[in-house]
Amino acid sequence: MISRASPALKDVLLDFDMLGLPPRLLANLAEQNITTPTPIQTQAIPHAMNGRDVMGLAQTGTGKTAAFGLPLISTLMRKQARPAAKSVHGLILAPTRELAKQIVDNLRIYAAGTPVKIGIVTGGASLNAQAQRLAKGTDLLVATPGRLIDLMERKSVRLDGTEFLVLDEADQMLDLGFIHALRQIARHLPAERQTMLFSATMPKQMAEIAAAYLTNPVRIEVTPPGKPVERIEQSVHFVEQAHKASLLVNHLDGHRTEAALVFSRTKHGAEKLKKHLEAKGFAAGSIHGNKSQGQRDRALKAFRDGELKVLVATDVAARGIDIPSVRYVYNFDLPNVADNYVHRIGRTARAGLDGTAIAYCAPTEMGEFHAILKVMGRDIAVAGGEPWEPVKKPSRGGGGGNRRPGNRPGGNAAKPGRPRRSRTRRSKAA
Repeated sequence: MISRASPALKDVLLDFDMLGLPPRLLANLAEQNITTPTPIQTQAIPHAMNGRDVMGLAQTGTGKTAAFGLPLISTLMRKQARPAAKSVHGLILAPTRELAKQIVDNLRIYAAGTPVKIGIVTGGASLNAQAQRLAKGTDLLVATPGRLIDLMERKSVRLDGTEFLVLDEADQMLDLGFIHALRQIARHLPAERQTMLFSATMPKQMAEIAAAYLTNPVRIEVTPPGKPVERIEQSVHFVEQAHKASLLVNHLDGHRTEAALVFSRTKHGAEKLKKHLEAKGFAAGSIHGNKSQGQRDRALKAFRDGELKVLVATDVAARGIDIPSVRYVYNFDLPNVADNYVHRIGRTARAGLDGTAIAYCAPTEMGEFHAILKVMGRDIAVAGGEPWEPVKKPSRGGGGGNRRPGNRPGGNAAKPGRPRRSRTRRSKAA
C-alpha cells in the first residue's frame, strides 16, 4: 500500500532547522548558502527521518540528493556505530558514473565534520583499489550496479548488515536494463530495512519496482512526473539530418560565451560532432561510453570551470549532471526513450535560473517527437520548418511517404523528397 504525503507539510516547514536535522548538518548547509528546503526536501525529509519508506517523484534539479542524503547522514550520526569490515550501513544505487560521483560530492559536503564515512564504487576505476577502501567498512556507499556486483562476487563487500537502500533515478535503471542487476543485489540485502526510491519520471514498470522493494511507502509527488520545469523555454526545428550540424553552428554562434550541452544519440555521432564544432572554432568537448572515466571527468571539470563552452554527450550525461551555468540544451538527435528528453533538458534551468532547450527533428524522428509530446502532455513551439508527414512503409511496388517541405538552416525552403529510415544500426548512447 502506498500512502501520500500531506501537502500541508510544504506550507508549515519553511527552513532546514525546522526539519530536525543535527546542528552540524545545518551549519554545513548554511556554509553553502542553503537555507530553504525545496518542496521535495520539505516533504521527504520528515518521513525519512521517521524511518518510512519513501517514493519521491520530482523534476530534475529539485534537490533529490539532499532529500535522501540529509536524513541518512542524520540517522547514521545518531547511531555512532562504526561499520564492520567490508560492511555497508547505507547503499545508494545510481545508474551512471557521473550521477554517482555527483551524489558523493554532495553527500561529502553535507557530512563534513561528522564521523560518517562515504564511499563510491563505479566502473572505470581499479577494482583492487576500491576493494581496499571497502575493507574497513563504509557508512554510506554510492555505487553503480555492475561494479557493486563485481565487488560482491570478489567478496570485497557484504550487504547483510545494510539498513538503508536508496534507488536514485530508478527509471533510468529500467531504461538501461539494470533490473536484473537490482534483483541480484537485493537478494543480499536484509528484508528489514528502510528503502527510498527517487525519480523524475514514473513509467509503468516503476509500480513493480515499488511493490517489490518498498514497504508501505509514502508517495511524494511535488510536480507531475515527466513535466519539465516551467523556466525552460522549449522549441523545435524540423530540419533534414544533413542540415543539423550547420544549424547548430548558427545557433551556437549566437551565444559563444555561454555554456551549451548538446545531446547526440550515438557515441560515434557525439565524437564526430565534437570534432566538427572544434573545426568551427568552438571550445568543445565530449563524453560518451567510448571515453575512459578519467577523460569523462576531465571533460566535465573543464565544462564546469568554463574552459569548454560546448559539451557534446550521449545520454550518459542526461541525468545527474548539476552544472548551473548550462544555459542552453540542444537535442541534436531526439532520444529513443521519450522520458530521456525530460532528463536532458533538465540539465538547464537549475539553481533557480532560466534555460533554453532546442530540439532538432529530422523526418525519421517524428515518431520520437510525438512520443515526447505525449510524455510531456504539452506542445513544443515550432521555431523552424514544418512538421514532417509520417513516414509510410513502402509498398511492394516501391513508393514511400512524402513530407511537407521544411526550412533549411538559413531560412530557405528545403528540397522536397522522400525521407527514408536510416539503415545504420543505432548503438547504445552510453
